[in-house]
Amino acid sequence: MRLKEALSVLSKSSPYAVSTERNAQRQSLLDEIKSYLYIQMPIEIAVNKAISSFGANDKKILFLCGSSGDGKSELLTKAKQQYGQRINFHLDATHSFEPQGTAIETLDKVFEKFNQGSTPLVVGINAGMMGNYAEEGKDQNIKTVIARYLTNRKSITEDIIFINFEDYPKFAIHEHGYDSEFAQKLLDRITQPNDNIIRQLVEKEKQLNDFGSQRIITNFELLSIPSVQRVIVDLLFKARLMRDQFLTARALLDFIHELLVSDGYLFDNLFAGGDNELANKIEDFDPANLRTKEIDRFILAYDLNLPDEEFHAFKGALQTFGICGLNTGAQYLRLFYVLKYEDFANDFHKQFKPDFSATLIDKYIEIYQLHKDFKDTPEQKSEIKAFYREILIAAIRTYINRNAPKLGKKYFLLSDFGEYQVAAPADLSMDLAEVKLNTTSSSAFFNARLKLKNTKFTLPININLLALLMNINNGYRPNKHDKNSVILLDELASEIIQEAKSSNELVITGDGQKYLLELDDEEIMVSEG
Repeated sequence: MRLKEALSVLSKSSPYAVSTERNAQRQSLLDEIKSYLYIQMPIEIAVNKAISSFGANDKKILFLCGSSGDGKSELLTKAKQQYGQRINFHLDATHSFEPQGTAIETLDKVFEKFNQGSTPLVVGINAGMMGNYAEEGKDQNIKTVIARYLTNRKSITEDIIFINFEDYPKFAIHEHGYDSEFAQKLLDRITQPNDNIIRQLVEKEKQLNDFGSQRIITNFELLSIPSVQRVIVDLLFKARLMRDQFLTARALLDFIHELLVSDGYLFDNLFAGGDNELANKIEDFDPANLRTKEIDRFILAYDLNLPDEEFHAFKGALQTFGICGLNTGAQYLRLFYVLKYEDFANDFHKQFKPDFSATLIDKYIEIYQLHKDFKDTPEQKSEIKAFYREILIAAIRTYINRNAPKLGKKYFLLSDFGEYQVAAPADLSMDLAEVKLNTTSSSAFFNARLKLKNTKFTLPININLLALLMNINNGYRPNKHDKNSVILLDELASEIIQEAKSSNELVITGDGQKYLLELDDEEIMVSEG
């Protein structure tokens, strides 16, 4: 079997993209590759622990919940091979037993059989189908339990258990940065030097000296470089944070397939877009679209074919790696980006590393980690106070007072009456007690905690909202392109204004005048400011 055909098992269009029960007597090399690529993750350990705890006559149901492509079928197919003698499995709740039947009707039959028998049941199901069954299903008990789970994400009965892929995020932020155990393990498995069926096929392909497969071999060697894998994980994390793109097993395998076998080199394929959901989002981060002094200078020099001995030497070294025929400055920039952590040749590419820096992501990770693991040390307390004072509260005040920029730090604008504006003092501050109690399982956001008098506020902050807050402090006025982030800010602003209205002090400004109104023992005292 040739390398390209073997790699097709990674593609989402492959019949191997969704696991089914296959005849053990008809296992092929593609089955062997598929089996080799399987990575056991913590959610599988949790599922196996739950299933193994079921007695043969336990009337219990386990729902394995997740999005399409998460790996539910793969996980449950393996579990059925181990436990199928004493436990019933319904691998995919979106499937019907009969061509004319619906998935809901099929679930009704599965649950009816469960109720009539005494055998435990395991069901693979996505959130959409859970919602549909809660609305349209026949089994009232199961409908009620599912509806309550969808509302509060907690199991309310010992007889019906939910394990959800969302509770096992693919990215983790920690004190040293972030990582993706799943993505890294998969990349390691595909490229490991020993006991690797894929690498064995690569070595055989090299011996054929087939020019048509040279680019795939070069892409595989690039993918095998740990620092290149780090860049790929960086981009996947960036897509998760900035484009809200979830990482599923099927999408990642297909993404790697496209990196290896698409028409270009890996560094071009990485930003080529296409119908892969990950590539479609990562395309937005193409370094060739960056505009900095050094990048523009390089593009201009390349387009004018200006002599550069260091660049010429760098290009010569690329040929020994199998990279040739690059004919645009954009291609070289993508290559520089992919190699930014790697020492190569004369390191010509390293001069552009500062231009590729991700300061926003670094800032997000820093603040996220403070909220996730706040230990109340003097250093942490100083850092988190600076965030609330200089970024969050400053931006909230600027946003609320955007039509009254001269009110100052003490006041929040309540309403605007033509030339006159009404404001109230409001001591909005960080709620340190709530910060200490913060818990989060998602790397996509953290909860900022604020208080005004006795009222507490929670603002979920993702990287896009953080960027907006920082931009507001730099004079930016939000527009329609910031809609998703502005909605969150508008909701919080309304709550703050409502609470500020209960103040015993108001200030009215307009026509060059300023009046201070204070409520004192049911009397309103008016003075000019």
